[in-house]
Amino acid sequence: MANTLTAAGSRLGAPARSPSFRLLWLGQSLSLLGDGFSYIAFSWITLSLTGSTLALGYVLACQAIPRALLTLVGGSLSDKWSSRTLMRFSSYARAVLMVAVGLAGLGGALNVWLLCGAAAAFGAVDAFFQPARASILPSVVEKDLLPSANALLGLGIKVSSVLGPAVGGIVVAVTNAPVAFLVDGVCFALCGLCVSRVRTLPPKEPAEAADPEPSQASAAGTVKDPGADGTEPVAPAPDGGTSLMARIRAGLRYAWEDPRIRTILVVDAAVTFCQAGPFTVGFATLAKTGLEGGSTTLGLLNGALAGGAMLGTLVGGALSSRPRVGLLIAALAGWLAVGMGTLGLVDSTVAALVTVLTMGFGIGFQGVFGMSWIQRNIHGSVLSRVISVDMVIGYAVAPLSLVLCGSLARTGTDTLFAFSAVLLSLTALGVLSSRTVRGMR
Repeated sequence: MANTLTAAGSRLGAPARSPSFRLLWLGQSLSLLGDGFSYIAFSWITLSLTGSTLALGYVLACQAIPRALLTLVGGSLSDKWSSRTLMRFSSYARAVLMVAVGLAGLGGALNVWLLCGAAAAFGAVDAFFQPARASILPSVVEKDLLPSANALLGLGIKVSSVLGPAVGGIVVAVTNAPVAFLVDGVCFALCGLCVSRVRTLPPKEPAEAADPEPSQASAAGTVKDPGADGTEPVAPAPDGGTSLMARIRAGLRYAWEDPRIRTILVVDAAVTFCQAGPFTVGFATLAKTGLEGGSTTLGLLNGALAGGAMLGTLVGGALSSRPRVGLLIAALAGWLAVGMGTLGLVDSTVAALVTVLTMGFGIGFQGVFGMSWIQRNIHGSVLSRVISVDMVIGYAVAPLSLVLCGSLARTGTDTLFAFSAVLLSLTALGVLSSRTVRGMR
């Protein structure tokens, strides 16, 4: 047992032996820490200036809309230039913006219109960072280290996502809100410095750049079944032309024509739907009307989800085998369907917490291998564009889920969770119906 745990820990920690990976990990963690700071600062200053939750909604929308609209642009530019260049540009630009907003706040010059403009600029610049941060990893670590590297990055993301708002709230409480913007700027500047020192792997020889099997995707986009050994060759990169729109269209076409990528996008959309609404509206309604403990139970449910995801991420990163990703995707959808159905029936806080913990574990575990498959199998010249498509789908699905689940929750959480369970069950069956997708490894 001790030897097994030691071997698992060694596999999980292998990417951290690379100085460039450590810098990338630190840079991404600082960026997400800064995101948490900015959310608290924007929210608190807006409410302090206006006392209006409607004004707060406008400010947050001004940040979210440009990010959603420009993410495809960020993915296209990341493929054309380099992920490191886009990450460095975005980090330094956000640093300058946050420092400027913080100084304006200390000088008493901020108003709601300036906050809306700053939020819009922040969202626009952030759209160039997000696809790049997800696509840079294959150029920093070898392919066999991708699951462990994704697990470590995922752990850093989850920890930073929790610490950012918490520490931001403390900074606002002990000083004042504009100072949080200044601290935020320092985080982004340090992120840019870390990323600028990342050294990518040398390009491989053409014979080594792709897997030895013939390509599964033809120029027309037809995908053949994977081999019996589960190997999945890299599909040829699309010839999208030189214009920005042509490159974006080529990325969309590339993602749609490969059934494996299309399946991952559909499953990600279903999982996002079942996280945004059921895990937000559903948890709040369940804690308020179905379980004891009120807001304390709500906090515990969210903590169980995050804790389970962290544990699943670590376990996935420590595995030595490479599971069939297609079957793992179907298993995740089915696992979440069972969890949703259970949440619609339980009346015990402990049972609900255990269920949510196991659901979070499945999300974290599958996420390691799903992202690694994308990074390993999608051609580097189109990787950022495919990832940006996935992100944009998430941006579109999340608000729809919140609205629909808010409507369903009026009739009770059992209806809300039952609807999610049916959706996920259909998703799992759809994945299993495709031999090509089942063979993904």
